[in-house]
Amino acid sequence: MSEKLNLIQEWDKTFPLSDKVNHKKVTFYNRFGITLVADLYEPKNAQGKLPAIAVSGPFGAVKEQCSGLYAMNMAERGFLCIAFDPSYTGESTGTPRYVASPDINTEDFQAAVDFLSVQENVDPERIGIIGICGWGGLALNVASIDTRIKATVATTMYNMSRVNHNGYFDSTTEDDLYEIKKELNAQRIKDYKTGEYELGGGVVDPLPEDAPFFVKDYYDYYKTPRGYHERSLNSNGGWNKTSSLSFINTPQHTFTSEIRNAVLIIHGEKAHSCYFSKDAYNDMVKNGKYTENKELMIIPDAVHTDLYDRVDIIPFDKMESFFREYLK
Repeated sequence: MSEKLNLIQEWDKTFPLSDKVNHKKVTFYNRFGITLVADLYEPKNAQGKLPAIAVSGPFGAVKEQCSGLYAMNMAERGFLCIAFDPSYTGESTGTPRYVASPDINTEDFQAAVDFLSVQENVDPERIGIIGICGWGGLALNVASIDTRIKATVATTMYNMSRVNHNGYFDSTTEDDLYEIKKELNAQRIKDYKTGEYELGGGVVDPLPEDAPFFVKDYYDYYKTPRGYHERSLNSNGGWNKTSSLSFINTPQHTFTSEIRNAVLIIHGEKAHSCYFSKDAYNDMVKNGKYTENKELMIIPDAVHTDLYDRVDIIPFDKMESFFREYLK
């Protein structure tokens, strides 16, 4: 926690600040000693102890992008919200930079709950979380271990363990995976020799004409004024290449059927990633005893990044009613 923080004070989000909320930067720390930086959004003229929500995602984004948009919109509806940068990214500390880890990133969410639980204007018995994209998958992992979380929303979800192990659409063969492991472990030697962690590259730029639709979908968000941010990994150089190693053999959703508190999973009908949410929901309720408060909501015609920033499509009304019901 000795790294120097350099917090940006000017408004540098990809969305305008609402006149219905107060905003400030806050910091908190996790049990790995990393200081996390968050934007706190509080409804104006709020009184008493509020229900609170911690938001993060997408995987490779920063809080100035859609997690902040979600947090601000939920604050407009009466919740105290934080959108935080995960460890090793954005304004948060941690070296080497641009590392992802299923353990540390799960802990990031739990540390956010620690922070919210001790705020004077927060009711610690009414805390929820929202995870977007890869952080939707992590949110379900967090919900399976943290009993303080009373309601969880996972939106346009990726299971980062599954996609790293199985590839997109589960197309990676065992031999393919072995070659990927060889390549990543060779990269570890290269990085060790140079003393630097080589980056994998963010969203491909320039965009090839024959790029799959989901790559074009990402480009349209991360590489255009719609969603570009200078601190976003996906908008720029990406994660370091070896980050995916720990996801390959660390399944995230092993214990989701044990989640007793409420879960709402939201996904776009036409998103390339929709199978992650459908399967996660089915796995959660198939062998679970706590199914009455679990819900899968499919948004007609929506693609993956529509749920990043399309406020006309993101079901904020549904999320508000969900959190109001389960954060009573």
